[in-house]
Amino acid sequence: MRNTRQRRERILQMLVEHGSVHVAHLAESMGVSTVTIRADLAQIESQGLAKRNHGGATLVRTPPLEQDIHLKDSLNSSLKESIGARAAQLIRAGDNVIIDSGTTTMTLARHLRHAEGVTVMTNGLNIAWELANATGVEVMLTGGLLRKQSLSFQGALAEASLTSYSFDTLFLGVDGLDLQFGLSTHHEGEASLNHRMVERARKVIVLTDASKFGRVGLHRIAQLECVHTIITDPGISPEYSEGLLRLGIELIVVD
Repeated sequence: MRNTRQRRERILQMLVEHGSVHVAHLAESMGVSTVTIRADLAQIESQGLAKRNHGGATLVRTPPLEQDIHLKDSLNSSLKESIGARAAQLIRAGDNVIIDSGTTTMTLARHLRHAEGVTVMTNGLNIAWELANATGVEVMLTGGLLRKQSLSFQGALAEASLTSYSFDTLFLGVDGLDLQFGLSTHHEGEASLNHRMVERARKVIVLTDASKFGRVGLHRIAQLECVHTIITDPGISPEYSEGLLRLGIELIVVD
């Protein structure tokens, strides 16, 4: 397997699918030594996701199931609206931004309908629709394969569409935010595209309600070191509030 990150994500995926993994089988299937696999399992255990044993490891924390976007839109709607409104205040005329697909980021798009001189790149069909009649906002779609469950575009075409640009800010939605594992989501293609978005933006702002803290999706987007600001609600725990501040991340808690 090409690199450590990909190998560990594949091991985590196998843990979720099978409940346990064996060192010897992993080493053979991935073409690495058992020492390397044991180091991988130690890292996954440190994230609180698995428990090592003599021959391998077992899963102790299952990533949450993905919900349809129409159901997600109805959950914590007032909190998401406040988060989106606060995020919109950070955008100025002349800014070039990426708005990730999602229900929390969609509320940001709603608050940009009267913005002027802003360019938005998005992989979200719902985001583009919200901004279709915003005369002061130029809208760019990544293109790619539409994933109907999340109304998001993904794939090689979507990722390639970002390579020619540099953006001021990425507004990113996540399915999980864990102090050890970092930012995560349910789908591999979306995680890969989100990772590319992180690379193309000078500043990363995560929009998430507090229910996502402590969750770990199946696929990592990036470590928390890449995040500049998190906008969330008062439900954030002291553990996460203090942990994020220790990492040097600006924390904005909406009313």
